[in-house]
Amino acid sequence: MHFLKELSEAVGVSGDESAVRSIVLRAIQPYVSDVQVDSLGTVTARQAAAGGGAALRVLLAAHMDEVGFMVTGFESSGLLRFTAVGGIDDRILPGLRVRVGRKGLPGVIVWTPIHRNQDNGVKPLKDLRIDIGATGKGGAEGQVKRGDRIAFDSAYGELGSLLVRGKAFDDRVGCSLLIDVLAGGPYPVELLPAFTVQEEIGLRGARVTAQRLTPDVALVLEGTTANDIPDPLADPDEPTVDNPACKLGHGPVLTVIDSSMITAPRLLAFIRQTATAAGIPWQLKTAPGGGTDAGRIHLAAGGIPSAVISMPCRYIHSPTAYLHRQDYTATLHLIQSVLRAITAADFQPV
Repeated sequence: MHFLKELSEAVGVSGDESAVRSIVLRAIQPYVSDVQVDSLGTVTARQAAAGGGAALRVLLAAHMDEVGFMVTGFESSGLLRFTAVGGIDDRILPGLRVRVGRKGLPGVIVWTPIHRNQDNGVKPLKDLRIDIGATGKGGAEGQVKRGDRIAFDSAYGELGSLLVRGKAFDDRVGCSLLIDVLAGGPYPVELLPAFTVQEEIGLRGARVTAQRLTPDVALVLEGTTANDIPDPLADPDEPTVDNPACKLGHGPVLTVIDSSMITAPRLLAFIRQTATAAGIPWQLKTAPGGGTDAGRIHLAAGGIPSAVISMPCRYIHSPTAYLHRQDYTATLHLIQSVLRAITAADFQPV
């Protein structure tokens, strides 16, 4: 987790991932060769198999971008109009602190004060504005431009000895895991690490990467939704019903199905067996919603067997997410165990 704080606090809203890319390039340099940045901005490289020679080619992908906003215009008062980049819930927006543009200008998302707004309804993003302290339209235009990205203003921190908080764990935690995997190599397979771009707005970087690299098999490293908080509407006198979503502290999450793919059954079975044999706790993700880079990778180059190994994180796509240190350790252990054991027979359909 050496790079997680730096990765989390970097700003990399989809389409402008340069700050994150700089960290990644520096972090992976000691462990890889053939480093490239493609025309979209995805970072790819190669880590040769232990002992050299021909080996199974495994793509490991994690996306660098995060959800955020973009400046779309200016009010005469100096307030900024803006739009979302990626999936963000309008209900969390009023009063949030943000950072605007490459200079990271501080701002606040504002709306009508409560004493003048008694309908208690959710205000859509189109009715909200950002205040950066400009005194007029000209003052605002002199500090930011249309198209400038806007990120949550959130700091990384620790909550006791087990929990960590920060923004953009979807998917900076995947980037951090990928860096740590490379640092622990080489493995019996040839690794093709890919730090992709524009996942949050259509899995775009992964599509180009998979078509160019044509690996034998792919593993996507992600941060996924943990929904393990108490239900405020539940009857405290009734027995608790297990939540089907994943939970913090229960190990890595293995995707069975989401909106973008169905994991290759034989590959999923191999990963589950590997985790069990190594004594690594694991969870299943069976909800059909959401999607990851695997949704594009598995369709490229005539079909690439793909699986998703995720870190459970509370409150993703918000200013502050939580993750569990033991989940991180277990997830890293599982990825490395898979890379040390996988063969072509473990994912080819029968």
